[in-house]
Amino acid sequence: MSIEAFEKALCDLPQTAEKRRFFIRHDFPLSRVTSFRIGGNADLAVYPADAEAFAYALDTAWRENVAYTILGNGSNTLASDKGFRGVAFITTDMRGVKIDGTRLTGGCGVLLGSVGTNASHAGLSGVEFANGIPGTLGGAVYMNAGAYGGQLSDVVCETECYDLDAGKALHLTNAEQHFGYRHSVFMEKNYIVLSATLQLKKGDPDAIRAEMNDYLQRRREKQPLEYPSAGSVFKRPEGYFAGKLIEDAGLKGLRVGGAVVSPKHAGFIVNTGGATANDVLTLIDKIKESVLQASGVALECEIRFIGER
Repeated sequence: MSIEAFEKALCDLPQTAEKRRFFIRHDFPLSRVTSFRIGGNADLAVYPADAEAFAYALDTAWRENVAYTILGNGSNTLASDKGFRGVAFITTDMRGVKIDGTRLTGGCGVLLGSVGTNASHAGLSGVEFANGIPGTLGGAVYMNAGAYGGQLSDVVCETECYDLDAGKALHLTNAEQHFGYRHSVFMEKNYIVLSATLQLKKGDPDAIRAEMNDYLQRRREKQPLEYPSAGSVFKRPEGYFAGKLIEDAGLKGLRVGGAVVSPKHAGFIVNTGGATANDVLTLIDKIKESVLQASGVALECEIRFIGER
């Protein structure tokens, strides 16, 4: 199926009276939707309005062999300078949040900051650690995002996903999601996160907000938030810290084009202006080689690359 035919097929899903089911853009710059601010154009960008629309579009692309990629806030992604030949699904319109007692359910496109804000307003504790992580709930579940000793697997009790192979929605328990360090079942199978439910606990709203503000302040002090980046580039090697290994190898400030190992935090590569994906990839290769030679530790990338190198 061509991109044009795929776009036409989206129109077969009836519109609701309240809103359109898809927001569509052609030849769309991925640099606009990635936190690195890097990347060429995708043939088509599709913003599903809800889980039903997203599942329908995913199913159509899967059955008709249309190449696709999925972006939330683009905060853990490096997009190719050549762009992406296919459809980029962008989930940020799927951002509803519902609270029932001590359970919070959010769409895959809701920002983690919004999850934390909604939880704190309801006096619910458990996701304070995520304040300042710039991703969406769907992406955070996919990679089991975490910080400051907490991770999504600590609080996710159920996730609704779409099983592309079976062509149906599933509801997975925490155990069925095979969570590990920066890992989940969504990396193993053709399951796409639609929404997630978090089991939280009652707490004092003022204390919750104070803890959230503390985590945010720590990020501002230690991380190079003044430049575009994709967060931590490498996973934490067992028994080590990636940033410390990179710093010890003397790589702070190492530059390739506009991409630089942050002098503030060596675990980050920042776009100081005009960096290309190739700059970042070349710098990553140099870091991995240097750290391996200096310490014998093989670093593993945490960020996702989309498109053709």
